[in-house]
Amino acid sequence: MRAVRFNLRRGGSANLEHLDALARRVHEVAGMHTELYVDARDLDEIASTVAALPSVSVGHLGLHAEGLPTLLRLVERGTRVKATGFGRVDLDPFEAMRAVLEVDPTALMVGTDLPSTRARRPFADTDLELVAEAAGEHLDAVLHDNAAAFYRL
Repeated sequence: MRAVRFNLRRGGSANLEHLDALARRVHEVAGMHTELYVDARDLDEIASTVAALPSVSVGHLGLHAEGLPTLLRLVERGTRVKATGFGRVDLDPFEAMRAVLEVDPTALMVGTDLPSTRARRPFADTDLELVAEAAGEHLDAVLHDNAAAFYRL
């Protein structure tokens, strides 16, 4: 286990009011980061809290294109982004990945979202091909190096 996950999209996790305290505590005690499963359109209202967390990632590219500008502002302040769940998102994954990489090439990490039980479409090998195309010269970082550094491996 490497993180505490807040499921702000569907609920079922600790309430948002506990985000700051819990995120700081797991980082202090175990060196873990906080992962947010959040629609990026909802990030504006919590952006200052997220930006102040010691270590945080947003899953599934933030899920929605309309929230991408806010997500990118958080990337500028150290938030990491997981290129996962392409079958869940309402955005162009290629364009979102390129935008993150333009802001901070160390911020993007790839994953599979397996078993993809709630996704409209499960993970497919072609998702990795899309990551490779978007990552370009940053491919090794996106596939391995960024996550290895973030997870302290």
